[in-house]
Amino acid sequence: MDLKNVPFFSISPNDLPRPWLKVIITNPHTGKSITVLGLIDTGADECAFPAGYAVVLGHDLSKGTTKTVGTGNGSTTAYSHTVKLEINGFQTDNALIDFMPNLNIPLLGVKSFLNKFLLEIDYPNQKFSLTRKIK
Repeated sequence: MDLKNVPFFSISPNDLPRPWLKVIITNPHTGKSITVLGLIDTGADECAFPAGYAVVLGHDLSKGTTKTVGTGNGSTTAYSHTVKLEINGFQTDNALIDFMPNLNIPLLGVKSFLNKFLLEIDYPNQKFSLTRKIK
């Protein structure tokens, strides 16, 4: 899977253009899935999604592996659950992903996603490219 020169875009009128990707999130245990826009976030160690997504996917949020994570707003609790991520035909293996009550947008972080790609971000031209890393 390679994505070349994908344009940044804004999801609201007053938002800066950013590198967003359409991602399908699937619970491998229930088969339930949702399609959302995820923000490529090189500063996020993990992929993280709003807590409400866990419920839609059929996960019991509070039964996930609990941990405390640091965010730009301080510390918060995250609940990890197993999901698969699919982007433009590329699908991850089952991965533990954090679901966070105080998060409003999906973040595509390094572990379980970005570490599988060569990422090129061209801020002056507001575009990015993802190339699948071959092992």
